[in-house]
Amino acid sequence: MNTRPTLLRTLAGGLAGGAAVCAALYATFATWGGSKRGEVGMLFDPSTQSAKLIAIWKEIEPLPLLTSSPGLIIGSYFGFAIGYALVYRSVAAAWPVGIVNRVARLGSMIWLTGAFFEVQGPVNLAHQPIRPTAIALAFWAVAALAEALAVVAVVDRGVWSGIATTGITGTAAVITDPGRINPTP
Repeated sequence: MNTRPTLLRTLAGGLAGGAAVCAALYATFATWGGSKRGEVGMLFDPSTQSAKLIAIWKEIEPLPLLTSSPGLIIGSYFGFAIGYALVYRSVAAAWPVGIVNRVARLGSMIWLTGAFFEVQGPVNLAHQPIRPTAIALAFWAVAALAEALAVVAVVDRGVWSGIATTGITGTAAVITDPGRINPTP
């Protein structure tokens, strides 16, 4: 018996993760952060944010691709989410059982990408101060957890109830480890 989730379910998990990360990034960075042109928000307040970063994001042409060609960047978010789902598929059997454990681990992996971006981009290139950096890192944590939850929930389908059905026959199975389905005796 193949104990790994199917490739199709893994791809579906990646697409769900992409949708979740896009929604979370919009809710945090765009809505609360004020990343839209003409808005201030928590991240673009001139009294707490680097003038250089504000200019890069909102004034200097060409504007960031997320504002000038959002489809390209949003597509890349989905691509990364599919990548994370594939990584998750390859390591899930070795991780502790339980949705919280798995989401925390995958979410931490995803968050590190956002943290790396913050250090290399806004902090390094635009001299972003500590307060907006901390806010951005918190926003990345929300997005990473949303993405991880969506990926784990879809890839480990059935984990919520502990009961699933197997194959075409639909016989009951108990999930003792998400990703490994054992037919009930």
